[in-house]
Amino acid sequence: MSTALVELGLICPQDRVEWVSDALMELEALSVTVEDADADSPDEQALFGEPGMPVPRAGWERSIVKALFPDEPSAQEAATLLLAQAWAHDLHVQGLVTVDEQDWVRITQAQFAPVPITEDFWIVPSWHDTPAQARTVMRLDPGLAFGTGTHPTTRMCLRWLARHGREDGRVLDYGCGSGILAIATGLLGAQQIDAVDIDPAAVTATTHNAQANGVALHVGLPELAQGQYQLVIANILATPLKLLAPLLCGHLAPGASLLLAGLLERQAEELAAVYAPWLALSVADQEDGWVLLSGRKT
Repeated sequence: MSTALVELGLICPQDRVEWVSDALMELEALSVTVEDADADSPDEQALFGEPGMPVPRAGWERSIVKALFPDEPSAQEAATLLLAQAWAHDLHVQGLVTVDEQDWVRITQAQFAPVPITEDFWIVPSWHDTPAQARTVMRLDPGLAFGTGTHPTTRMCLRWLARHGREDGRVLDYGCGSGILAIATGLLGAQQIDAVDIDPAAVTATTHNAQANGVALHVGLPELAQGQYQLVIANILATPLKLLAPLLCGHLAPGASLLLAGLLERQAEELAAVYAPWLALSVADQEDGWVLLSGRKT
């Protein structure tokens, strides 16, 4: 028999979203999510912008902050304490809804379906069955670090790796996030793989995901990357990729390939110019306004 959870919904103005979310977690909410109160209406607003643009707002002008609690008394107490705060004068309780725990998990997991990279290479969450046509499968669940295979930049990198096959030399994934690209090279046959990131949470996530897929990696902070590689991958953003040009190109062995992603179409020409002293980059793939640049050091 499953346990029933209780969801507390609060209508909240944009400038209170972070405060309310933090307060709910302090009040021992199991989870907190933020939704647009005007979703699916003429007043619905886009929230997230392009990479390189100002940091996205924490919420919409009218947000619904939803928090899960283990029972109704906990949810009611949290609502009472919140509404008693001086800064909470414009908060309004939308309601309390009983949520079956099994349904909650199922609904959350249903947001993440298997992702096809090529006809026979798939990214599959651990709770899903492997598609019949899949020959190469990466098991990857959503987590703290970026990279589940759903974003165009990640998909383009994975397609390139799948189409170019095994890399017999050293591989460097710079800015590894969840480790998805480094792990993919391992599943496709690479044996010497370094994955680095400035975020310790990404190092932890990559280590866990590599173990779950039976792939051996060297994982760590950027200073782990030493010497030259036959393949260097960096799926970051345009500005850091410009700054990293000397470092990344310094890691390229003669004849090595460089793969750059996290770029919008309008940024491709500028990035190619920055890297021109070391190698010629060209657009290898594009999807939904994003591009993948690749080149070989001659």
